[in-house]
Amino acid sequence: MPEELTYKKIFYFWMPLAATWLMMSVEGPFLTAIIARLAEPKFNLAAYGVAFSFALIIEAPVIMMLSASTALVKNYHSFTKLKNFVYSLNLLLTVLILIAVIPPVFNFLAIDLIGLPPNVAHLTHIGLFILMPWPGAIGYRRFYQGILIKYNKTKRVAYGTVIRLIAMSITALILYFFTEVHGVIVGTASLSAGVIAEAVSTKFMTASILKKIPVEGQSVETDLTYKEIFNFYYPLALTALISLGVHPIVTFFIGKSYMAIESLAVLPVLNSLVFIFRSLGLSYQEVGIALMGEKMENYKSLRNFAIGGGAFVFVGMMLIANTPAADFWFRSISGLTNELAEFASLPLRIYAFIPVLTFYISFQRAILVYARKTQPITFATTIEVGVIILILFVVTKNWQIAGVIAATIGFVFGRTAANLYLISPFRKAVTLGK
Repeated sequence: MPEELTYKKIFYFWMPLAATWLMMSVEGPFLTAIIARLAEPKFNLAAYGVAFSFALIIEAPVIMMLSASTALVKNYHSFTKLKNFVYSLNLLLTVLILIAVIPPVFNFLAIDLIGLPPNVAHLTHIGLFILMPWPGAIGYRRFYQGILIKYNKTKRVAYGTVIRLIAMSITALILYFFTEVHGVIVGTASLSAGVIAEAVSTKFMTASILKKIPVEGQSVETDLTYKEIFNFYYPLALTALISLGVHPIVTFFIGKSYMAIESLAVLPVLNSLVFIFRSLGLSYQEVGIALMGEKMENYKSLRNFAIGGGAFVFVGMMLIANTPAADFWFRSISGLTNELAEFASLPLRIYAFIPVLTFYISFQRAILVYARKTQPITFATTIEVGVIILILFVVTKNWQIAGVIAATIGFVFGRTAANLYLISPFRKAVTLGK
């Protein structure tokens, strides 16, 4: 008889992963708070947000590598095949970011396409250049983190994030106190330093596990092929690409909207706060994949835990968004001016619905990845992005509403549409899995 999966066991398995995402969620508020206290905070915050959006879309194809290595690494053969796959992907993405920082290419994207003011575009170019190591380091460490999760070493994932935060914080504080560089340089250099340190430490922490990965269980019929990896992974990569690709699109619409600079300045601050609560749901996806069992015998326990987790983040986010805690966050922690803090209050109340929707979609995706039915995930994300773009287009073209308000409305309605679409394939995957 398999050992019963209790809520306590789920919690202890999930907690290091949740702590990892929570620690990463501190990164954004910490850096935006420093940038907000340096010279020309409005322009540097806007440039930091845009540069980070560019880096996110370029790294998108490797974001789901954490789920892929958790689900696919069964023996040394599958480990080697997946490693070769992710290394090749990392190289391709590094080349892409190198192309993006070529001045004519960048100027077309930032000035001609998005419409950034020249001073913000210049700062953004510097920031994106510093973020060149970002995509490769992300893909590298997410591949090895998946192996740590697969072999129930979730605490080591958290240890890697501690190292990342230490490296990031030291870099940021040195640049803040001992140099006079632009705020966008402080932010992007700290991000790059942190993720490189985490990638290297994660590789070292998997060394003992790699020696124990079984060689047996391989045959011509069961060998994982590159074609199977591609067929499994491309919907996930496309999902991440579409999902993260919406950020530059949102930036494009905000850049041409009412109160554009103010909206670009507060959006990274809003994202940083909401990400703290979103992170709890994002971390649950790998929990569902790893603990589901051979025949989904742990489905009910994992589902109930997800429902409780979603309720928790919903209540917590609403309490902050609708009390003086929001004002304390914007002014005292994030360092926004009174004008920007007041401007950010309404979009935060709208944005507050995202964490609970994220928790539930993470569990829906976990079931589909476990069942190797990844295509519906891509379709759901396409619907989500389509709704976001439609709302932004309609609102910014027809009403004089601040761009950040239009964006947060789009994010909430888009995620809701994705949740609703996944209900049917989710139920089919559960039925087939049992």
